[in-house]
Amino acid sequence: MMRTGNILVADDDRAIRTVLSQALGRQGHTVQTTGTASTLWQWVNDGAGDLVITDVVMPDENGLDLIPRIKKLRPNLRVIVMSAQNTLLTAVKATERGAFEYLPKPFDLRELLSVVERALSEPKGEAADAELDPHLEEERLPLIGRSPAMQEIYRVLARLMGTDLTVMVYGESGTGKELVSRALHDYGKRRQGPFVAINMAAIPRELIESELFGHEKGAFTGAANRFVGRFEQAGGGTLFLDEIGDMPLEAQTRLLRVLQEGEYTTVGGRTPIKADVRIVTATHRDLRQMVRQGLFREDLYYRLNVVPIRLPPLRERSEDIPELVRHFFSQTQDEGLPAKSLEPDALEDLKRYRWPGNVRELENVVRRLVALYSQETITRDIVRAELSDLAGGGSQRRCQRRIPGRCGRAASAGILPGPRRSLPASGLYERILHEVERPLIELSLAATRGNQIRAAKLLGVNRNTLRKKIRDLDIQVILRR
Repeated sequence: MMRTGNILVADDDRAIRTVLSQALGRQGHTVQTTGTASTLWQWVNDGAGDLVITDVVMPDENGLDLIPRIKKLRPNLRVIVMSAQNTLLTAVKATERGAFEYLPKPFDLRELLSVVERALSEPKGEAADAELDPHLEEERLPLIGRSPAMQEIYRVLARLMGTDLTVMVYGESGTGKELVSRALHDYGKRRQGPFVAINMAAIPRELIESELFGHEKGAFTGAANRFVGRFEQAGGGTLFLDEIGDMPLEAQTRLLRVLQEGEYTTVGGRTPIKADVRIVTATHRDLRQMVRQGLFREDLYYRLNVVPIRLPPLRERSEDIPELVRHFFSQTQDEGLPAKSLEPDALEDLKRYRWPGNVRELENVVRRLVALYSQETITRDIVRAELSDLAGGGSQRRCQRRIPGRCGRAASAGILPGPRRSLPASGLYERILHEVERPLIELSLAATRGNQIRAAKLLGVNRNTLRKKIRDLDIQVILRR
């Protein structure tokens, strides 16, 4: 049976007060509404209310600043925060200051009623003391966007800030997986400790254990001095393991042992060292498929996948593109480049583009627009020309299954003009290389049945170089027997 109670609602928007009063009333609750923080505080001080629902921005006081006072006076009175600001910082501050839940505006009424029911019915534990960082500022926000997809991520991140739970971040290349990991650290309980990142795909297979756990002097040929590994470097802080799907099986086994036992030894060492780190991992691979293929340990997967966070590709949150563009324009201006703006039609074209490289690709385009064009207002024609270059005009797609040399000639013929036409923009070499590189690597992987070692040998490049290219170009590697 649903528990009913007296609910105090504070919001300076009369329409929202009316909607909440009617909806909560239909559920059997009694409701008191006000448009000011001072009246809400007076009610709380008088002992009224079983639950508080408050807006953040009110005419006389910020609702977030009111929460610690409410929690100090009445520790068991739960507070639900609503906000139209919809940033990660708002979610983090609300959670840090003791809010039971944070809901971005516009909110789903059914979700709010569900949160109210939980707030009134769930057992009340001891109130946690808020550990606030007074230096948190809006300008330092690592994640940009107010779309529904990002709002859910903000809420999950805010709940994780006060924990040491292991988090795995999934997402395509360029979606901001490291930014999420840094946010977990910078706003979390380990913010005073170091943040150490290591990319599994960028380290030679035979050196991964040494990089992670360190080695003693003389542990192997070339070990002239003791080396402090990333686990030890990250002591008291956060260790970010990027591209965890590229970790070799032997290193996976040792990482699992560290997670199980909470300690490790250096390569060549005998004295156990306590692993005082929070582990956050990231991957663009399907680890469940890798587990089925025997390429990733199932027991390690479950150890690392305690809290999975999926970052949406940019094409699933195109409504965030205007805010992202403004953010990148602001960054370039801070770096001393001229101020720029976009024509509305040009912005619409950016929103319609698919962005296979996600936010990283959008940032590159914005920086290129600022650096290469003198106009203060970037026109739609300029943006369309840039997007056309990104799409490759179709020559790359037509060459996907042809001999790479022919692809290069086709790309060159499509870009280079005849003798009576003007020359194209600079950067021709990089553009043609971009046309040829992907099909060349894909054909080499197909010829070696997905074996990256053999493909690297066939191409005549270092194995780590090939792995980096595969990651940067987001090439799917399929192993065939």
